[in-house]
Amino acid sequence: MAHADFVHLRVHSAYSLLEGAIKIPELAALCRSHEMPAVAVTDTRNLFGALEFSMAMRDAGVQPVIGCELAVSRGGKEGLGGANGGPGRKPEPDKLILLVKDELGYGHLIDLVSEAHLKTESGETPQGALSALEGRSQGLIALTAGPEGAVGRHLLENRPAEAEQTLERLKALFPGRLYVEVMRHGREEEDLIEEAMTDLAYTHDLPLVATNEAYFAEAGMFEAHDALLAIAAGAHISNPDRRRLTPEYRFRSPAEMKALFADLPEAIANTLVIAERCAFASPQREPILPPFTAAGRSEAEELRAQAATGLEARLEQSVFDEAMDAKSRDAAARPYRERLDFELGVIEKMGFPGYFLIVADFIHWAKNEGIPVGPGRGSGAGSVVSWALTITDLDPLRFGLLFERFLNPERISMPDFDIDFCQDRRDEVIAYVQGKYGADKVAQIITFGKLQARAVLRDVGRVLGMPYGQVDRICKLVPNNPANPVSLADAIDGEPMLQAMRDEDETVAKLMDIALKLEGLCRHASTHAAGVVIGDRPLSELVPLYRDPRSDMPVTQFSMKYVEAAGLVKFDFLGLKTLTVLAEALKLVNEARAAKGEDAINLAGLPLDDQATYEMMARGEDTGVFQLESPGMRDVRRNLRPDCFEDIIALVALYRPGPMNNIPRYINCKHGREKPDYLHPSLEGILKETFGVMIYQEQVMQIAQVL
Repeated sequence: MAHADFVHLRVHSAYSLLEGAIKIPELAALCRSHEMPAVAVTDTRNLFGALEFSMAMRDAGVQPVIGCELAVSRGGKEGLGGANGGPGRKPEPDKLILLVKDELGYGHLIDLVSEAHLKTESGETPQGALSALEGRSQGLIALTAGPEGAVGRHLLENRPAEAEQTLERLKALFPGRLYVEVMRHGREEEDLIEEAMTDLAYTHDLPLVATNEAYFAEAGMFEAHDALLAIAAGAHISNPDRRRLTPEYRFRSPAEMKALFADLPEAIANTLVIAERCAFASPQREPILPPFTAAGRSEAEELRAQAATGLEARLEQSVFDEAMDAKSRDAAARPYRERLDFELGVIEKMGFPGYFLIVADFIHWAKNEGIPVGPGRGSGAGSVVSWALTITDLDPLRFGLLFERFLNPERISMPDFDIDFCQDRRDEVIAYVQGKYGADKVAQIITFGKLQARAVLRDVGRVLGMPYGQVDRICKLVPNNPANPVSLADAIDGEPMLQAMRDEDETVAKLMDIALKLEGLCRHASTHAAGVVIGDRPLSELVPLYRDPRSDMPVTQFSMKYVEAAGLVKFDFLGLKTLTVLAEALKLVNEARAAKGEDAINLAGLPLDDQATYEMMARGEDTGVFQLESPGMRDVRRNLRPDCFEDIIALVALYRPGPMNNIPRYINCKHGREKPDYLHPSLEGILKETFGVMIYQEQVMQIAQVL
């Protein structure tokens, strides 16, 4: 199949934060439309998008070339030559473009990028010394980075000897893998050094390569991209001192590039040569877990032993009573033991015993240290194994919870416990995990803040110099629903006042046009509120790492979806303020009871049938109660007048968009004002508890089985 005879090797995706304006799916479409057989992404100092890029290009039939615009320190013996930074902040580092040739090179690039983020002093641009490449350049192809590379900088500073010395050092580091980059974006500094650069290349028998840094897709995006750079700088668009680019920093077509470099055809041809040399994509892996060591037993044997012992303790505490004889106890225990055996079989078959043991271990440690742990949320509460191991504190059989919602051999996916810890002491649990498995094998997960509808309007309005009040009025007309964000285009289509403002005011029209083009781009990187990964080896062998300036703990450069695709298993360590409040309240209450000689209260032992509590809830007197305290929820409870725990469960499940429409029917059926409709006589047993209203996934699954 015919293909273009030029490929881009310097694309900045949206992961070049507040710099790149090309989303990865858009990049795949651009390559297809230009018939490019390959493309390289060289984001600024990071590999955030490496796996997403590899997967998207594979699906589009385009060869991905993984790369990075690395920052290399200036000055002294460690840098690329030139003056040291002197007092205060160091001078901005030089650039060096590294492209991954093979698996060895990918590992080296991950090391270099991770090290730059983890070891650079706070407040400085993440960078590394050129000496860091010694022994770690194999498997990598280097490009000299034009005027912003060290060779180009020395030429611009009229220091040709240093330029040649630097080129020789790079040539030694990358034997047969160094290309001298020639760029023509219409900038004066490119013209000033091009002849000297090509002379150096010919003198040292180095190949030339023509590149075009693509920050945006097409010329019509230039104005919006210029606004993006102003947002990054925190400056007005009119500020003459801020960073600017030219309209040529777009995804130029192969025909444009061939015409532009008609005098250097070998520089165009070498883009394909480089692409052919780079035959490696960021790998996807099966889940990788650290081994859980148990004396003389396999993980499966250890899990069975702990679960069996734990279940017997749970039965004594929660199921058996003093009036039961041996036969009654056996009858009561049978469904639990059968369910436990079934679940263990599934867990072993799916290869997850280690996951349960790891989670149980850090939860046991937290509880032994007096750190409040939540009773369990999400589908994990449907597991008897989890209950037996005290990962959760809810009896799944008592509440009719199904294990298949959590793990199902027909739907292969990792188990995922939503575990709440006291907000004030959550970090202690993570520190315990780091100590047990190794600090280099534990990291939090990155997340990316996006330019959503309201945020992008505010940012663009600010750099355009529009009055704050005017922008604020526009933003307030955009619906704000964090659970289901509304796109700016949908907001404008659905709000006549926004349309009128746009049509009547050219500045507002410009604001909306730019905002629409920038919406959805990454604005900043931060740390996921809960996700932690634990590996069986140093994580930098699997994924690149990043450092959140607000935390000393390493963070993966891949977001949640892609860190799991790379083989790392996520554990949720949620910090919940409610647990902190409960712990403090319990402490105060028990201190008062002790002073009176009364026994201490245990939260886990509180009865669920206390009518005085339900009467208080029916009056709406429960400010501060988790998930029940909103004004809307209080109004519903006054009408519902709950008298059992099942009413509270149903209310929490119903009080969300969509299911809320069933709340009046549930209330009317409960109080006899409406007759329940079970749809079919065989479903009455499943729907009776909720008065014929289908609320839970378990009900849907059971109905499917019955019908």
